Amino acid sequence: MNQDTRTVQVRAGTVTLAGELTVPGRARGVVLFAHGSGSSRLSPRNQHVAQMLQRHALATLLIDLLSPEEERIDAYSGHLRFDIPLLASRLIDATDWLARDARTMALPIGCFGASTGAAAALIAAAERPQHIGAVVSRGGRPDLAADALPRVKAPTLLIVGQRDDLVIELNQAALERLRAEARLEIVPGATHLFEEPGALDRVAELAGAWFSRHLPR
Repeated sequence: MNQDTRTVQVRAGTVTLAGELTVPGRARGVVLFAHGSGSSRLSPRNQHVAQMLQRHALATLLIDLLSPEEERIDAYSGHLRFDIPLLASRLIDATDWLARDARTMALPIGCFGASTGAAAALIAAAERPQHIGAVVSRGGRPDLAADALPRVKAPTLLIVGQRDDLVIELNQAALERLRAEARLEIVPGATHLFEEPGALDRVAELAGAWFSRHLPR
């Protein structure tokens, strides 16, 4: 497949974040990844989903939401990965970067969030409705987006594993607060990390179909 992949630097407030931008030929949109707690742009799960989305002619930006120094602090404190306002502000800056960059400025933007990253993605969607056209959450905590949920205008797909009981309940509660088009999809037999054979592929299929449907050409 004809595509361009390169490492990029995204300025977010006082820090610079490392990212990996892949743009396939004739891309129809770009998906910004918001990884979960304790993860990074190198997460094999998000890398796998990104590769499958690229087959849908979707560009992808996987980005570290914490700087290297913040990662070191978080490694022993664990508090930054749960700082939802901080993560959301970084995603908003990354969204603005995509809207300015020559390779992606003409593309509609979607957000794919996992774990705490899902809450950050929904807050970013509420703050940037003119840019973010769709959101997908994988095993996410959309409930942590709190008062931003009713302000989200982007169609939102919540994907949860069937065996992830508590997270199902939290996603059902968030679904009731969303006023935009929204759906909860439960993957049979899957646990929180979707490690079962075929589970992550199902997530990618659902996400690809959602973004293809809701991101305008």
